[in-house]
Amino acid sequence: MTAERPTPWQYVAYSYGRRLPASMRNWVAEDLAGEGAVRRHMIRMAIPPLLVLAPLWLLPASLYVHLEMTAPIYIWAVLMSLALNKVWRRHRLVQHDLDPTLVDAIRRRKDARLHDDYAARFGPRPESAKWQSNSSPF
Repeated sequence: MTAERPTPWQYVAYSYGRRLPASMRNWVAEDLAGEGAVRRHMIRMAIPPLLVLAPLWLLPASLYVHLEMTAPIYIWAVLMSLALNKVWRRHRLVQHDLDPTLVDAIRRRKDARLHDDYAARFGPRPESAKWQSNSSPF
């Protein structure tokens, strides 16, 4: 592997919170804010609850009981990962000394035509509206 891409061990550690070296910042920015970032985040966050809940399937019980024990917890964990994905990806960008507004870069590219159309119709947005330009909840 090249110096710009993490080794498998670095990737696993990075996936669950470890910081990568500064030489990999471009890769981190693409991973957390590029195409497929939400999908990668969801896959990473779906694995730990699966590993925690898997031993419950070794208990002697019917399929219904196994599903009743594990499905609600697993579904809740996946839904919370989806709900908090932007917050988590922003945190990871800050952790790697990158701009947290990169999370919205894809959305801005998709919506650029809408913003240009708005500016053409109604004029540029006032300076007081700058604070609404990203999706940060804080």
